[in-house]
Amino acid sequence: MTVLIPVVIFVILFLVTAIRVLNEYERGVIFRLGRVIKAKGPGLIILIPIVDRMVKVSLRILALDVPNQDVITRDNVSIKVNAVVYFRVIEPIKSIIEVEDYMFATSQLAQTTLRSVCGGVELDDILSQRDKINNEIQEILDTHTDPWGIKVTTVELKYIDLPQEMQRAMAQQAEAERERRAKVINATGEFQAASKLADAAEIISRHPEALQLRYLQTLREMSADGKANTIIPLPIDLLKALQPLTGERAAQNTTPQESSDE
Repeated sequence: MTVLIPVVIFVILFLVTAIRVLNEYERGVIFRLGRVIKAKGPGLIILIPIVDRMVKVSLRILALDVPNQDVITRDNVSIKVNAVVYFRVIEPIKSIIEVEDYMFATSQLAQTTLRSVCGGVELDDILSQRDKINNEIQEILDTHTDPWGIKVTTVELKYIDLPQEMQRAMAQQAEAERERRAKVINATGEFQAASKLADAAEIISRHPEALQLRYLQTLREMSADGKANTIIPLPIDLLKALQPLTGERAAQNTTPQESSDE
């Protein structure tokens, strides 16, 4: 019994220090006497106590929040930009031996890349071409982190903080643009209406009876409302025909007066 107790204790300590269990999304980089053996996992892993050392690495996609960065754009506008970077470890051994802390290194690289890319474009491009800027930042980060065994999958600009005076200027610009579009639409409508009226006038000139039909249609529309006053339009041609008669009567009235004066 005195011999078995130390053996049992030794076996228990060996199992506690030697057995490791890794999840499906984890890998263990094994160092044996300071040298990398390989990456093991998932499942049950047995290590040699004192000789082996294991570093866990997660293969899940990680979300890295890039804090606000002060950026001066190419058109000399001072803004603050933040973003989020999604990446994952695809080679656990490189992520451990090629860089000391891949999370910190990726964060610093993302901040400097965000400032350099946004500082090389104008403010209008940042606001209107976010997808292009996101892809450019993602390609730069992926190129620099590839030797570390890291794959950058997505980069998204979250928020762009503009100065107050710039916000007011952009609001005035947007208002002026809306007024310009309203005026253009109104002018286009008037032009189309004038074109249709010209076509209608041409048709009526070829068919004068259409004008009388239009008069009758107008009277019918006005009589539909009981409160409306009925107005009967007189053709201008009729007034022109009466002008010679009125001129003759005026001449007859003036002739006797002139003879009496003589």
